[in-house]
Parts: sequence; structure tokens; C-alpha cells
Amino acid sequence: MRLNLSLGVAAISAACLISLAKPVIAATPPNQPAEGPGGVGDRAAAIVKRGLGKAGAGSFVFYKSGDAPAQGRPVVILLHAWGAPNPQAYGSWIDHLARTGSLVIFPRFQDLNRTRPSESTAIAERIVKATLSDLTADAEAKPDVKRVAVIGHLAGAPIAANFAADASEQGLPTPRLVFAVMPGGIASDARARGVVLHDLSRIAPETLVVTVIGDRDARAADLAARRLLRDASAVPAERKLFVRALSDDHGFPALAATLTSPAAVDTAYDGAAIKLPPEPPRDPKQPGPPFKWSPDMALTGEQTTLVSQINNARADSLDYLAYWKTFDLAAASAFSGTDATALKGNPRFSDMERWADGWPVKRLVVETPRAPAVQPTASQRTPAAAADRPKSQPARRP
Repeated sequence: MRLNLSLGVAAISAACLISLAKPVIAATPPNQPAEGPGGVGDRAAAIVKRGLGKAGAGSFVFYKSGDAPAQGRPVVILLHAWGAPNPQAYGSWIDHLARTGSLVIFPRFQDLNRTRPSESTAIAERIVKATLSDLTADAEAKPDVKRVAVIGHLAGAPIAANFAADASEQGLPTPRLVFAVMPGGIASDARARGVVLHDLSRIAPETLVVTVIGDRDARAADLAARRLLRDASAVPAERKLFVRALSDDHGFPALAATLTSPAAVDTAYDGAAIKLPPEPPRDPKQPGPPFKWSPDMALTGEQTTLVSQINNARADSLDYLAYWKTFDLAAASAFSGTDATALKGNPRFSDMERWADGWPVKRLVVETPRAPAVQPTASQRTPAAAADRPKSQPARRP
């Protein structure tokens, strides 16, 4: 009996040792969908890559080669983070957008160490306006100016909101969608460093406004996102969404929803390989345009770190499902006139699919922002309410 018991214990011990010796393989994250929102698109297509404007302030344009559809191509304007004016930093996202049928405009609104953040909105608007004018008669590019969406990342997000606010005044097409990802870089006032917000109450009521943040280093992006949604006061609450992507380390590689995670480098979209028209020759007798350097033209230490992370980012499941898919679904809703309530109710919108072992990836958190409380005026205050106010606290002026 004792012999049998000893043999059983030995067998169990041996089995445990064998199981411990086996390598533990972590579950892999979801792959990019083969088709549909966030999907691969037309993998066999050749992508046209063009430079328009001039080297100092031009734009890069991308679209599938071949004849455009009869109605034209939907236009996606991608506004980069501060210090990341090379489209290769967002190359994987651009490739996805182009292969799924969009005309992508990447305005190079920042000349490193020569552009102030406060000037960036006007430069971006001027470049996009010139680019659309150049492409109007291009039968292959054929932009559909009735289907325009603007994506902004970090400092590009407030520029995207300004673009929508200024569209009518500047003779630009009205964006149907503003998609602000990890918004930041907003100046506290007109004299402070950063992008100065314009009057966002001028954003058209029919615009769909979606902000997306992550859960890493989230406080600043959270405050900026909620400010953009709040200041777009003419847009009703049912046309706004606040989305939060969650990090997930269930498997390997882990998914980290950082400020720079929407970047996804693809060297096939290196701006250095796409020739922009040269600057026109200048008469040497004429003085050059005045230039005065200021400290806000240079990157801060924090911005340098972010740019380094952007230039090392690679596409992963967060890109496919949290950013690309949500944009695709939001753009389809915006272009068809569907409001954000229906978008929020679509279970596919927040779904992040599953790890290889079947465990669900953390879903997106999707909120409808609350409308700001309306303070009653003096005429709306009741006598009872006034009587209830403590005598030591004088009534506030309306």
C-alpha cells in the first residue's frame, strides 16, 4: 500500500515538473479584420502618393490609383501631432484609409523650429483650401467635398476643431465629422504656448464630434476632450461622443492606450521620398520675408519625448479596433446623417474582439457628454429661492 502511494506521489510530481518545463505561450491580440471597418481594404491596389503646394507649406495626398467612383472620393484630412510633420508616422493609418477608398490629405502645416503653434490653424486651413482647389479638376483624385472628415492627433485635435469652426468663413467645405484623438496642446490664452481655440460654437450643428482618449497619461487629454465637446455648443448632445480606449495586458504583446498609440509608422509613406514642388525662385534684390524666432517654435522636452515615441510606434489591435474602426464607423454615420446615439448603440462600435485564447479584450468606454447646466437669470429666480440664500452671502449678479 505504501509502495503504491509512493509511486502515485512520484507520478504526480513528475507530471508537475514536466508541465513546469513547458514554455508558457501568452495569448496574442486580435489581428486586423480582413474587411469592413478597420479592415485591410484593397490590398492589391497601388496607392498614389503626391506632393502639392510648396516645400515650406505643402500637403501630401494619397488615394487608390485608377478611376474615382462616380460620386467622388470621401476626403479625410489628417492633422498631425506637433513635431511629427512626416506622414510616415501615420503611414499605416493612411494606408488603411486610402485602401478603403478615401482621398487622404496630410497638410504639412508645421515647419520645424519656424512655425508657432498659434499660427498652425491658419496655415493648415490655407494649405487644405489650396489642395482641394488643385484637385477639383483631377478626375482620378475627385474629392467629394460633401463628405469631408477631419482627424486630429494631440495638437492636431484642436486644429481640427478650429478647422470645423472656421470652415464657412474661410470658404472651406464643412466637415461632417471631427475625430479628435488624444487631444492636447491647447493654449490657456492667446499669449500662452499652444494652439489657440477659435469660437467652437460656430461648428455646424449637423457635424458629428467624436473625441477619443486612452487610459495612460489620461488627465490632460480627458480635460481637453471634454472642453472641445463642451465648446462646440451648437452641436447637440446626440451628435457628440466621448470614447476611452483601455489598456489590456492579458496577453502578449500588451495593448497600451498611450498618448502616442494612434501613430503607426509605415516607411512606405516617408514624406522625404515624396517630392513637393520647390519654392519659387526669389529675386535676390528683394528682401526675404521677415522672420522672427520665438521659443514656442522649438519642441519642449516633453514634446521631444512624444515625437520619439510617435516615430517608433507600430500598428496593433488598438489601431485596428479602437482608432481605425471607430473612425470608419463614425464617418459612415456622419456621411449618412445618422446621429451619435445610433453609433453608441451599435455593439460593434465598442467591441475590441478577443485574445487568441478567447478572452475578450477590454471594450471601449463610450459616453454621451452631458449638456452644460444652464444658470437661471435674475428674472427666473423665484422669491423663495432668494429668501433661502444665507444673508451672509450676497446675491450674485447674473
